[in-house]
Amino acid sequence: MDFSRYLKEYPDAEGRFGKFGGAYLPEKLVPAFKQITDDYLTICHSSQFIQELRRIRKEFQGRPTPVYHCERLSRMIGHCQIYLKREDLNHTGAHKLNHCMGEGLLAKFMGKKRIIAETGAGQHGVALATAAAYFGLECTIYMGEVDIAKQAPNVARMKVLGANVVPVTFGLKTLKEAVDAAFEDYLENYKDTIYCIGSAVGPHPFPMMVRDFQMVVGYEAREQFQDMMGFLPDVVTACVGGGSNSIGMFEAFLNDPVEIVGIEPLGRGKTMGDHAASMSYGSEGVMHGFNSIMLKDEKGEPAPVYSIASGLDYPSVGPEHAFLRDCGRVKYDVASDEEAVDAFFKLSRYEGIIPALESSHAVAYAMRRAKEMGTGSILVNLSGRGDKDLDYVIEKYGYGEKYKDFK
Repeated sequence: MDFSRYLKEYPDAEGRFGKFGGAYLPEKLVPAFKQITDDYLTICHSSQFIQELRRIRKEFQGRPTPVYHCERLSRMIGHCQIYLKREDLNHTGAHKLNHCMGEGLLAKFMGKKRIIAETGAGQHGVALATAAAYFGLECTIYMGEVDIAKQAPNVARMKVLGANVVPVTFGLKTLKEAVDAAFEDYLENYKDTIYCIGSAVGPHPFPMMVRDFQMVVGYEAREQFQDMMGFLPDVVTACVGGGSNSIGMFEAFLNDPVEIVGIEPLGRGKTMGDHAASMSYGSEGVMHGFNSIMLKDEKGEPAPVYSIASGLDYPSVGPEHAFLRDCGRVKYDVASDEEAVDAFFKLSRYEGIIPALESSHAVAYAMRRAKEMGTGSILVNLSGRGDKDLDYVIEKYGYGEKYKDFK
Protein backbone atom coordinates (compact mmCIF):
# COMPACT_ATOMS: atom_id res chain seq x y z
CA MET A 1 0.00 0.00 0.00
CA ASP A 2 1.27 3.48 -0.94
CA PHE A 3 1.20 5.74 2.13
CA SER A 4 2.28 8.93 0.33
CA ARG A 5 -1.37 10.06 0.05
CA TYR A 6 -2.61 8.29 3.17
CA LEU A 7 -3.73 11.36 5.10
CA LYS A 8 -5.73 12.64 2.14
CA GLU A 9 -7.50 9.33 1.64
CA TYR A 10 -8.20 8.17 5.22
CA PRO A 11 -10.63 8.45 6.76
CA ASP A 12 -13.17 8.74 3.96
CA ALA A 13 -16.15 11.11 4.04
CA GLU A 14 -18.03 8.73 6.36
CA GLY A 15 -15.14 8.54 8.78
CA ARG A 16 -14.04 5.06 7.78
CA PHE A 17 -10.58 3.55 7.67
CA GLY A 18 -11.41 0.69 5.34
CA LYS A 19 -14.19 -1.20 7.14
CA PHE A 20 -13.38 0.36 10.53
CA GLY A 21 -14.60 3.59 12.07
CA GLY A 22 -17.83 5.32 11.05
CA ALA A 23 -20.42 6.92 13.34
CA TYR A 24 -23.05 4.71 15.00
CA LEU A 25 -25.14 7.28 16.84
CA PRO A 26 -28.52 7.80 18.48
CA GLU A 27 -30.69 9.73 16.03
CA LYS A 28 -30.79 12.85 18.20
CA LEU A 29 -26.98 13.11 18.15
CA VAL A 30 -26.56 12.84 14.36
CA PRO A 31 -27.01 16.62 13.76
CA ALA A 32 -24.66 17.43 16.65
CA PHE A 33 -21.86 15.25 15.26
CA LYS A 34 -22.42 16.59 11.75
CA GLN A 35 -21.97 20.10 13.12
CA ILE A 36 -18.74 19.08 14.89
CA THR A 37 -17.47 17.54 11.65
CA ASP A 38 -18.38 20.55 9.54
CA ASP A 39 -16.88 23.03 11.99
CA TYR A 40 -13.69 21.01 12.41
CA LEU A 41 -13.20 20.66 8.66
CA THR A 42 -13.64 24.43 8.41
CA ILE A 43 -11.16 25.47 11.09
CA CYS A 44 -8.52 22.80 10.43
CA HIS A 45 -7.73 24.62 7.18
CA SER A 46 -7.91 28.07 8.76
CA SER A 47 -4.59 29.92 9.04
CA GLN A 48 -5.86 31.74 12.15
CA PHE A 49 -6.68 28.46 13.88
CA ILE A 50 -3.38 26.84 12.93
CA GLN A 51 -1.34 29.87 14.00
CA GLU A 52 -3.15 30.07 17.34
CA LEU A 53 -2.64 26.35 17.96
CA ARG A 54 1.07 26.67 17.14
CA ARG A 55 1.38 29.62 19.52
CA ILE A 56 -0.30 27.63 22.30
CA ARG A 57 1.97 24.65 21.68
CA LYS A 58 5.09 26.77 21.86
CA GLU A 59 4.23 29.25 24.62
CA PHE A 60 1.86 27.25 26.83
CA GLN A 61 2.66 23.58 26.27
CA GLY A 62 6.42 23.93 25.90
CA ARG A 63 6.69 22.19 22.54
CA PRO A 64 8.66 20.78 20.90
CA THR A 65 9.42 18.08 23.45
CA PRO A 66 12.91 16.53 23.00
CA VAL A 67 14.13 13.15 21.83
CA TYR A 68 16.45 11.64 24.45
CA HIS A 69 19.05 8.86 24.17
CA CYS A 70 18.84 6.32 27.01
CA GLU A 71 22.58 5.71 27.06
CA ARG A 72 22.88 3.87 30.40
CA LEU A 73 19.76 1.75 29.90
CA SER A 74 20.93 0.81 26.38
CA ARG A 75 24.43 -0.07 27.59
CA MET A 76 22.98 -2.28 30.32
CA ILE A 77 21.01 -4.25 27.72
CA GLY A 78 23.65 -4.48 24.99
CA HIS A 79 24.45 -2.60 21.78
CA CYS A 80 20.96 -1.69 20.52
CA GLN A 81 20.19 1.93 21.40
CA ILE A 82 16.88 3.08 22.95
CA TYR A 83 15.60 6.64 22.43
CA LEU A 84 12.57 8.35 23.98
CA LYS A 85 10.25 10.98 22.60
CA ARG A 86 9.74 12.88 25.85
CA GLU A 87 5.99 13.59 25.93
CA ASP A 88 6.30 13.40 29.71
CA LEU A 89 7.79 16.90 29.40
CA ASN A 90 4.71 18.27 27.63
CA HIS A 91 2.72 20.58 29.96
CA THR A 92 0.53 18.52 32.36
CA GLY A 93 2.92 15.57 31.97
CA ALA A 94 1.58 13.66 28.98
CA HIS A 95 0.62 13.81 25.31
CA LYS A 96 -3.07 14.40 26.10
CA LEU A 97 -2.84 18.20 26.07
CA ASN A 98 -1.99 18.06 22.34
CA HIS A 99 -5.57 17.24 21.40
CA CYS A 100 -7.28 18.84 24.40
CA MET A 101 -6.07 22.32 23.45
CA GLY A 102 -7.23 21.70 19.88
CA GLU A 103 -10.62 20.51 21.10
CA GLY A 104 -10.84 23.53 23.41
CA LEU A 105 -10.22 25.84 20.46
CA LEU A 106 -12.93 24.01 18.52
CA ALA A 107 -15.37 24.39 21.43
CA LYS A 108 -14.76 28.15 21.50
CA PHE A 109 -15.25 28.35 17.72
CA MET A 110 -18.57 26.50 18.05
CA GLY A 111 -19.74 28.75 20.89
CA LYS A 112 -19.94 25.92 23.44
CA LYS A 113 -19.91 26.80 27.13
CA ARG A 114 -19.04 23.40 28.57
CA ILE A 115 -16.69 20.51 27.77
CA ILE A 116 -16.97 16.99 29.15
CA ALA A 117 -14.84 13.87 28.95
CA GLU A 118 -14.03 10.50 30.40
CA THR A 119 -10.65 9.65 31.87
CA GLY A 120 -8.88 6.48 32.99
CA ALA A 121 -5.40 7.29 34.26
CA GLY A 122 -6.50 10.89 34.74
CA GLN A 123 -4.07 12.43 32.25
CA HIS A 124 -6.82 13.24 29.76
CA GLY A 125 -8.95 14.64 32.57
CA VAL A 126 -6.11 16.86 33.77
CA ALA A 127 -5.37 18.00 30.23
CA LEU A 128 -9.01 18.83 29.51
CA ALA A 129 -9.40 20.62 32.86
CA THR A 130 -6.29 22.62 31.92
CA ALA A 131 -7.78 23.49 28.52
CA ALA A 132 -11.06 24.49 30.16
CA ALA A 133 -9.25 26.81 32.55
CA TYR A 134 -7.24 28.29 29.66
CA PHE A 135 -10.32 28.96 27.49
CA GLY A 136 -12.75 29.83 30.29
CA LEU A 137 -15.08 26.84 29.86
CA GLU A 138 -17.00 24.70 32.34
CA CYS A 139 -15.59 21.18 32.64
CA THR A 140 -16.99 17.85 33.85
CA ILE A 141 -14.86 14.70 33.97
CA TYR A 142 -16.26 11.19 34.41
CA MET A 143 -13.90 8.72 36.10
CA GLY A 144 -14.44 5.19 37.40
CA GLU A 145 -14.24 4.71 41.16
CA VAL A 146 -11.47 2.13 40.74
CA ASP A 147 -9.35 4.61 38.79
CA ILE A 148 -10.12 7.44 41.22
CA ALA A 149 -8.62 5.33 44.00
CA LYS A 150 -5.52 4.48 41.92
CA GLN A 151 -4.94 7.97 40.50
CA ALA A 152 -5.51 10.29 43.48
CA PRO A 153 -2.86 12.87 42.42
CA ASN A 154 -4.57 13.44 39.08
CA VAL A 155 -8.00 13.66 40.70
CA ALA A 156 -6.64 16.39 42.95
CA ARG A 157 -5.15 18.24 39.99
CA MET A 158 -8.45 18.17 38.09
CA LYS A 159 -10.30 19.60 41.07
CA VAL A 160 -7.70 22.32 41.66
CA LEU A 161 -8.05 23.30 38.00
CA GLY A 162 -11.80 23.75 38.54
CA ALA A 163 -13.21 20.58 36.98
CA ASN A 164 -16.19 18.69 38.38
CA VAL A 165 -14.99 15.09 38.80
CA VAL A 166 -17.93 12.65 38.75
CA PRO A 167 -17.27 9.14 40.14
CA VAL A 168 -18.68 6.32 38.00
CA THR A 169 -20.05 3.60 40.28
CA PHE A 170 -21.57 1.00 37.94
CA GLY A 171 -20.06 -2.01 36.15
CA LEU A 172 -16.33 -2.48 36.63
CA LYS A 173 -16.05 1.22 37.57
CA THR A 174 -13.17 1.82 35.14
CA LEU A 175 -12.58 3.47 31.75
CA LYS A 176 -15.31 1.78 29.67
CA GLU A 177 -17.96 2.77 32.21
CA ALA A 178 -16.60 6.32 32.34
CA VAL A 179 -17.12 6.57 28.57
CA ASP A 180 -20.68 5.25 28.99
CA ALA A 181 -21.44 7.92 31.59
CA ALA A 182 -19.95 10.72 29.51
CA PHE A 183 -22.04 9.70 26.50
CA GLU A 184 -25.19 9.77 28.66
CA ASP A 185 -24.33 13.32 29.74
CA TYR A 186 -23.72 14.37 26.14
CA LEU A 187 -27.07 12.94 25.02
CA GLU A 188 -28.83 15.28 27.43
CA ASN A 189 -26.65 18.37 27.02
CA TYR A 190 -25.27 18.40 23.48
CA LYS A 191 -26.67 21.84 22.64
CA ASP A 192 -24.25 23.73 24.91
CA THR A 193 -21.66 20.99 25.48
CA ILE A 194 -18.98 19.24 23.44
CA TYR A 195 -17.73 15.78 24.40
CA CYS A 196 -13.95 15.81 24.04
CA ILE A 197 -13.16 12.11 23.67
CA GLY A 198 -9.86 11.21 25.29
CA SER A 199 -8.39 8.93 22.65
CA ALA A 200 -8.49 8.11 18.94
CA VAL A 201 -11.80 6.30 19.41
CA GLY A 202 -15.50 7.12 19.24
CA PRO A 203 -17.74 8.19 16.36
CA HIS A 204 -16.39 10.17 13.43
CA PRO A 205 -14.90 12.83 13.47
CA PHE A 206 -13.11 12.15 16.78
CA PRO A 207 -10.62 9.46 15.64
CA MET A 208 -9.60 11.81 12.82
CA MET A 209 -9.47 14.92 15.01
CA VAL A 210 -7.43 13.31 17.77
CA ARG A 211 -5.02 11.85 15.21
CA ASP A 212 -4.59 15.23 13.54
CA PHE A 213 -3.87 17.00 16.83
CA GLN A 214 -1.48 14.26 17.99
CA MET A 215 0.54 14.02 14.75
CA VAL A 216 2.79 16.79 16.08
CA VAL A 217 4.44 14.11 18.25
CA GLY A 218 5.53 11.91 15.34
CA TYR A 219 6.57 14.72 13.02
CA GLU A 220 8.68 16.34 15.73
CA ALA A 221 10.24 12.99 16.65
CA ARG A 222 11.06 12.07 13.06
CA GLU A 223 12.80 15.39 12.38
CA GLN A 224 14.61 15.38 15.73
CA PHE A 225 15.88 11.82 15.38
CA GLN A 226 17.10 12.42 11.84
CA ASP A 227 18.85 15.65 12.90
CA MET A 228 20.45 13.81 15.81
CA MET A 229 21.52 10.66 13.97
CA GLY A 230 21.45 11.35 10.23
CA PHE A 231 19.09 8.41 9.65
CA LEU A 232 15.77 7.02 10.91
CA PRO A 233 15.30 4.50 13.74
CA ASP A 234 14.90 0.82 12.97
CA VAL A 235 11.81 0.47 15.17
CA VAL A 236 9.21 2.98 16.37
CA THR A 237 6.95 1.91 19.23
CA ALA A 238 4.32 3.23 21.62
CA CYS A 239 1.71 1.85 24.02
CA VAL A 240 -1.85 1.29 22.75
CA GLY A 241 -5.03 1.54 24.78
CA GLY A 242 -7.50 3.55 22.75
CA GLY A 243 -4.46 4.65 20.78
CA SER A 244 -4.02 8.44 20.78
CA ASN A 245 -0.32 8.70 21.65
CA SER A 246 0.58 5.83 19.34
CA ILE A 247 -1.40 7.00 16.31
CA GLY A 248 0.19 10.44 16.71
CA MET A 249 3.65 8.88 16.85
CA PHE A 250 3.17 6.37 14.03
CA GLU A 251 1.65 8.65 11.41
CA ALA A 252 4.90 10.42 10.49
CA PHE A 253 6.71 7.13 9.82
CA LEU A 254 4.10 5.28 7.73
CA ASN A 255 5.84 5.97 4.43
CA ASP A 256 9.35 5.23 5.78
CA PRO A 257 11.31 1.94 5.82
CA VAL A 258 10.78 1.72 9.59
CA GLU A 259 9.17 -1.08 11.60
CA ILE A 260 6.22 0.24 13.64
CA VAL A 261 4.92 -1.69 16.67
CA GLY A 262 2.05 -0.88 19.02
CA ILE A 263 2.13 -2.42 22.51
CA GLU A 264 -1.06 -3.51 24.28
CA PRO A 265 -1.46 -4.50 27.95
CA LEU A 266 -1.33 -8.25 28.59
CA GLY A 267 -2.05 -7.56 32.27
CA ARG A 268 -2.01 -10.72 34.37
CA GLY A 269 -2.30 -13.14 31.43
CA LYS A 270 -4.36 -14.36 28.48
CA THR A 271 -7.57 -15.20 30.36
CA MET A 272 -10.53 -12.94 29.60
CA GLY A 273 -10.76 -10.28 32.27
CA ASP A 274 -7.02 -10.41 32.99
CA HIS A 275 -5.85 -8.20 30.10
CA ALA A 276 -6.94 -5.47 27.67
CA ALA A 277 -5.15 -6.64 24.52
CA SER A 278 -7.92 -6.01 21.99
CA MET A 279 -5.80 -6.43 18.86
CA SER A 280 -4.32 -9.70 20.07
CA TYR A 281 -7.49 -11.41 21.35
CA GLY A 282 -10.45 -9.40 20.02
CA SER A 283 -12.68 -9.44 16.95
CA GLU A 284 -14.61 -6.92 14.91
CA GLY A 285 -17.42 -5.15 16.74
CA VAL A 286 -19.19 -1.87 17.42
CA MET A 287 -19.08 -0.02 20.73
CA HIS A 288 -19.20 3.63 21.76
CA GLY A 289 -20.28 4.64 18.27
CA PHE A 290 -17.50 3.15 16.12
CA ASN A 291 -16.55 -0.15 14.50
CA SER A 292 -13.16 -1.62 15.37
CA ILE A 293 -11.55 -4.61 17.06
CA MET A 294 -12.95 -5.28 20.52
CA LEU A 295 -12.81 -7.84 23.29
CA LYS A 296 -16.17 -9.61 23.66
CA ASP A 297 -17.78 -11.85 26.23
CA GLU A 298 -19.84 -14.95 25.37
CA LYS A 299 -22.84 -12.73 24.56
CA GLY A 300 -20.87 -10.56 22.14
CA GLU A 301 -20.88 -7.63 24.55
CA PRO A 302 -17.73 -5.71 25.57
CA ALA A 303 -15.71 -8.02 27.79
CA PRO A 304 -14.35 -7.09 31.22
CA VAL A 305 -10.76 -5.88 30.92
CA TYR A 306 -7.85 -5.22 33.23
CA SER A 307 -4.47 -3.50 33.18
CA ILE A 308 -2.19 -2.13 35.84
CA ALA A 309 -2.26 1.04 33.71
CA SER A 310 -5.63 2.78 34.08
CA GLY A 311 -5.25 4.49 30.71
CA LEU A 312 -5.00 1.18 28.84
CA ASP A 313 -7.91 -0.83 30.30
CA TYR A 314 -10.33 -0.30 27.41
CA PRO A 315 -12.01 -3.21 25.56
CA SER A 316 -11.52 -1.78 22.07
CA VAL A 317 -8.97 0.20 20.08
CA GLY A 318 -9.00 3.15 17.69
CA PRO A 319 -10.34 2.21 14.23
CA GLU A 320 -7.22 3.52 12.47
CA HIS A 321 -5.08 1.09 14.45
CA ALA A 322 -7.33 -1.78 13.35
CA PHE A 323 -6.96 -0.65 9.73
CA LEU A 324 -3.18 -0.26 9.91
CA ARG A 325 -2.85 -3.75 11.32
CA ASP A 326 -5.13 -5.27 8.68
CA CYS A 327 -3.21 -3.65 5.84
CA GLY A 328 0.05 -4.94 7.34
CA ARG A 329 1.79 -1.64 8.01
CA VAL A 330 1.78 -1.71 11.84
CA LYS A 331 2.39 -4.74 14.05
CA TYR A 332 0.94 -5.14 17.53
CA ASP A 333 2.51 -6.94 20.47
CA VAL A 334 1.90 -7.12 24.22
CA ALA A 335 3.67 -6.44 27.52
CA SER A 336 2.51 -7.80 30.86
CA ASP A 337 2.04 -5.98 34.16
CA GLU A 338 5.26 -7.56 35.42
CA GLU A 339 7.24 -6.37 32.41
CA ALA A 340 5.76 -2.87 32.69
CA VAL A 341 6.67 -2.56 36.37
CA ASP A 342 10.18 -3.83 35.64
CA ALA A 343 10.55 -1.16 32.94
CA PHE A 344 9.09 1.48 35.28
CA PHE A 345 11.86 0.89 37.83
CA LYS A 346 14.62 0.29 35.27
CA LEU A 347 14.00 3.60 33.49
CA SER A 348 13.77 5.36 36.85
CA ARG A 349 17.02 3.86 38.17
CA TYR A 350 19.13 4.00 35.01
CA GLU A 351 17.96 7.27 33.45
CA GLY A 352 16.32 9.31 36.21
CA ILE A 353 13.01 9.30 34.33
CA ILE A 354 9.89 8.00 36.11
CA PRO A 355 7.49 6.90 33.35
CA ALA A 356 3.74 6.49 33.43
CA LEU A 357 2.67 2.85 33.74
CA GLU A 358 1.04 3.20 30.32
CA SER A 359 4.32 4.29 28.74
CA SER A 360 6.19 1.62 30.69
CA HIS A 361 4.56 -1.02 28.47
CA ALA A 362 6.30 0.46 25.42
CA VAL A 363 9.60 0.79 27.31
CA ALA A 364 9.28 -2.87 28.35
CA TYR A 365 8.87 -3.92 24.73
CA ALA A 366 11.84 -1.78 23.68
CA MET A 367 14.02 -3.43 26.32
CA ARG A 368 12.92 -6.91 25.22
CA ARG A 369 13.33 -6.10 21.55
CA ALA A 370 16.74 -4.46 22.05
CA LYS A 371 18.08 -7.73 23.47
CA GLU A 372 16.70 -9.63 20.48
CA MET A 373 18.00 -7.16 17.87
CA GLY A 374 21.51 -6.85 19.31
CA THR A 375 22.25 -3.69 17.34
CA GLY A 376 20.28 -0.83 15.81
CA SER A 377 17.94 1.75 17.33
CA ILE A 378 14.45 1.86 18.82
CA LEU A 379 12.44 5.06 19.27
CA VAL A 380 9.79 4.93 22.03
CA ASN A 381 7.03 7.43 22.57
CA LEU A 382 7.24 8.05 26.32
CA SER A 383 3.66 9.25 26.42
CA GLY A 384 3.56 10.41 30.06
CA ARG A 385 5.29 10.77 33.39
CA GLY A 386 4.72 8.53 36.38
CA ASP A 387 3.95 10.96 39.20
CA LYS A 388 0.32 9.84 39.10
CA ASP A 389 1.33 6.19 39.59
CA LEU A 390 3.83 6.52 42.43
CA ASP A 391 1.46 5.94 45.36
CA TYR A 392 -0.05 2.88 43.70
CA VAL A 393 3.30 1.40 42.62
CA ILE A 394 4.90 1.92 46.03
CA GLU A 395 1.90 0.36 47.79
CA LYS A 396 1.97 -2.71 45.52
CA TYR A 397 5.69 -3.08 44.69
CA GLY A 398 7.64 -1.05 47.22
CA TYR A 399 10.53 1.06 45.98
CA GLY A 400 11.79 -1.38 43.38
CA GLU A 401 14.33 -3.31 45.43
CA LYS A 402 13.87 -6.46 43.32
CA TYR A 403 14.46 -4.51 40.08
CA LYS A 404 18.03 -3.39 40.79
CA ASP A 405 19.62 -5.93 38.48
CA PHE A 406 18.72 -6.55 34.85
CA LYS A 407 16.86 -9.81 34.26
